[in-house]
Amino acid sequence: MINVYEPHEWKHGTVVAGVPWKNPVGTASGTFQLAAVRDYYDVSQMGAISTKGVSPIPWEGNPSPRCAESPAANVNAVGLQNPGVDHYLVDDLPKLKAMGATVITNVAGHSDEDYAQVVTKLASHASDMLEINVSCPNVSHGGMSVGTDPVALYKLIAHLRTLTDKPMIVKLSPNVTDIVSVAKAAVDGGADALSMINTLVGMRFDTRTGKPIIANRTGGVSGPALLPIALGFVWRVRQALPDIPIIGIGGVDSGLKALEFLYAGANAVEVGSAALFDPIAPLRIARELDDLLDTRPQLANLLAEGKTWK
Repeated sequence: MINVYEPHEWKHGTVVAGVPWKNPVGTASGTFQLAAVRDYYDVSQMGAISTKGVSPIPWEGNPSPRCAESPAANVNAVGLQNPGVDHYLVDDLPKLKAMGATVITNVAGHSDEDYAQVVTKLASHASDMLEINVSCPNVSHGGMSVGTDPVALYKLIAHLRTLTDKPMIVKLSPNVTDIVSVAKAAVDGGADALSMINTLVGMRFDTRTGKPIIANRTGGVSGPALLPIALGFVWRVRQALPDIPIIGIGGVDSGLKALEFLYAGANAVEVGSAALFDPIAPLRIARELDDLLDTRPQLANLLAEGKTWK
């Protein structure tokens, strides 16, 4: 056991949809693996842990190669590989809760019924929050991501709202023309909070063969290059929806960048790609942000009350 960071007395917490976080930094779904970090830091020290997407049955994910590096970014098409909700409920979730973590369970599906099955199973278990990933290809809507269609999104979230009383976050796709209309549809359907942004669509080519590097051809672009794009999305939604809690995602690799999201109107952030090359990055960023908020009492006080900079 190598504890890189000693226990920390957190000075500046936040509140997201009524759920208190020790600090405004969580892990982003798909980038956190307990086995990779448990020997290096205490996961209960994080504001929240957003787990890998959980589906109704095990998913094998996409064929390899699944990842390609890019300047200031990563392109991946893992395909939400996971062992399914039943395994999650007897393994991942109990372990995280036993460690004292605040847990956000990310829910994935290829149809409205997939989402409903997972949410129904999670409703009586110990997750603190649910995060609905609406960027998956959805057979209920002709293979189109339900997160790109405000009408379909409203119907899905309204149905899921009847299945659980847990705080429900909707994770929004940036691959839309109008993020505000999509955000409003999620909120009108019953979302308690929004997280944004999921990855942008992109690809890389092997110049020796002239073919895409990734077997899936396209993948999700994440990493530092997303920062200004994600900030713009958060700011636009905050201007349109002044009261909905927002979790900012995209390019957060330092406390200063996390602070930018808070000034854009986010209640909290999630750290994604930074954890892929530095597994302890989420906790490092949380500690950096905690110190930065010492000199920003107005912002810190707003966050502690579940409010945001507007």
